[in-house]
Amino acid sequence: MGKTVLVTGGSGFVGSHLVLQLLERDYQVRATVRSLGHAAKVAPLRDMAERYPGRLTLAEADLLVPGSFDKAADGCEVVFHVASPFRLPEQIGDGRTEMLEPALEGTRNVLASVDRADSVRRVVLTSTVGAIFGDYIDVLDMDGQRLSERYVNTTSTLENNPYHYAKTQAEQEAWRRAEGQDRWNLVTINPGLVLGPSLTPASESGSLFLLDELLKGYFFYGAANFSFTIADVRDVALAHIEAAERAQAAGRYIVARPDMLSILEISRIIRARHRRPYLLPRGQVPDWVVRLIGSRFGLTQDYITKHLGIRFTVDNVRSVRDLGLSYRPAEQTLFDHYASWASQRSTAGKRGSVGHPRRD
Repeated sequence: MGKTVLVTGGSGFVGSHLVLQLLERDYQVRATVRSLGHAAKVAPLRDMAERYPGRLTLAEADLLVPGSFDKAADGCEVVFHVASPFRLPEQIGDGRTEMLEPALEGTRNVLASVDRADSVRRVVLTSTVGAIFGDYIDVLDMDGQRLSERYVNTTSTLENNPYHYAKTQAEQEAWRRAEGQDRWNLVTINPGLVLGPSLTPASESGSLFLLDELLKGYFFYGAANFSFTIADVRDVALAHIEAAERAQAAGRYIVARPDMLSILEISRIIRARHRRPYLLPRGQVPDWVVRLIGSRFGLTQDYITKHLGIRFTVDNVRSVRDLGLSYRPAEQTLFDHYASWASQRSTAGKRGSVGHPRRD
């Protein structure tokens, strides 16, 4: 049997892919979830446990409860701390309780468990490119207007992009804890917007929420000129494993394709496979229109100024050189994302036809 490792947030979008890839590599995997009673979220992990008998152990753990991860971490050589909520700004009601506390206190509690587990030698933390910049306009002040690991987000607050603020605080806390001891070392994975096939239909990831809105036709009238750094969920999971296995891996790793994709570009790619292509936007909404009516869609003038029409390149050289990543084509990521989305909606529809509620 391979090494024993812990994955926090094993039922999440990234976490479930990470668990699967670890099992495929003969690891002994422990995965924590908030509640084993959440059947829809835990079902994919239970299926994996059946496919890999004796190799996957599930346990409940709460990010906000000190000592909650002690038992799961004890005896593990590597801890992958993936658990942390990701929400888009329009999904967040209270930034402190929904974003900051789970991210920051959760990281403190997981690392406290790591400190009490003498077996742990490496921690791989799931961060985000949002811990590098707050708003897109920040990147324009970086060397060559190129996103690089050597920068840290200093502009986000609980009021302005609480998700980025929470992840920045959590990552910086992790680095402080790592530097205060010499038994385990830390590597962070900083992905862009994570897309691709979801293994769990109950995932609440903000990236799935964004594409769900697009695929359902919420933007059929036209796409605003917003772009995103894109990462395939399978590449992100692989980056975590390579960061754990490669002794020379150190520091932060941006995991994202070098070029951004706009909403319109994403739509043009997916249209080739969408069963109702008319739901996807064919044109771009003029910037002046977005500025005029953006507030109706929850966009503040400040957000529009700092994001609309802004594009930059992504320096992912370290992830390719140090972790050996070879990024999937954007088309494959988006086609597979759509196929997964359509399949899950079809399954939900069939459940609805026999008396079960549909998720949409």
